[in-house]
Amino acid sequence: MTEKTALITGCSSGIGRASAERFLDNDWTVYATSRDERNIADLADAGCETATLDVTEDEDVERVVDEIGAEEGGVDCLVNNAGFGQYGPLEDVPVERLHEQFDVNVYGPHRLTRAVLPNMRRREDGRIINVSSINGRISAPGAGPYAGSKFALEAMTDALRAELDGLGIDVVTVVPGPTKTNFNDRAETEAEALAATREYEWVYDAIEDATLTTENLPIADDPDAVATTIFDAATVSDPDPRYVVNSFTKYALYTRFLPDSVRQTGFRMIRKLF
Repeated sequence: MTEKTALITGCSSGIGRASAERFLDNDWTVYATSRDERNIADLADAGCETATLDVTEDEDVERVVDEIGAEEGGVDCLVNNAGFGQYGPLEDVPVERLHEQFDVNVYGPHRLTRAVLPNMRRREDGRIINVSSINGRISAPGAGPYAGSKFALEAMTDALRAELDGLGIDVVTVVPGPTKTNFNDRAETEAEALAATREYEWVYDAIEDATLTTENLPIADDPDAVATTIFDAATVSDPDPRYVVNSFTKYALYTRFLPDSVRQTGFRMIRKLF
């Protein structure tokens, strides 16, 4: 079997790091990337190729993809994993912060996808995996910026999958639930940095409660489990359009089919709790 090449973003911790290790363990050539290459030095020691890659910078994207093209002939599998969560009431979130959220979570995958597709189309082979979230289908008070970015990513992924049908390129969405990473630490920090409006105190309390507890619940995914799903999606001969990592997330996603009025009643109950 010819050795294949994976380009993975956001490898400094969590899902990205676990994915880089999983692909490497299965004899792929792995380009593990991070905004700060020093944070992935140990992955280089383990055998990964590493590079500085800020998904919001066109120059970084072009440089890394060109380097892989020159050294390996192209990217066989792109894993768009880099992302963060901007939480907070929408009135309190400045436009600049909302733009940053979309720049990383939506425009970043778009930049990488546009960069790798010409070579994939020429070879009539390739796979693009976009890491979404339960918030890609379900939003809640305080999750508007993050959920908005993941809703957008899912919509673009669905469109891309249809556009590339028949060209030999598969497009897959992987949906983790709460995951045991440092994701919530930054999410809480981003919310705390906002100028809080008094009327939304209950939203901030709900955000704080969620960020402190969800990663410690039995339903939380281990990054290795998510990495296994990503690797399986990258290697199965005929991948499904979407892979949901665990049963809790799968069943939670069914709540999107509830009438809007029922969901609104649920949010009112949450407000009373805080």
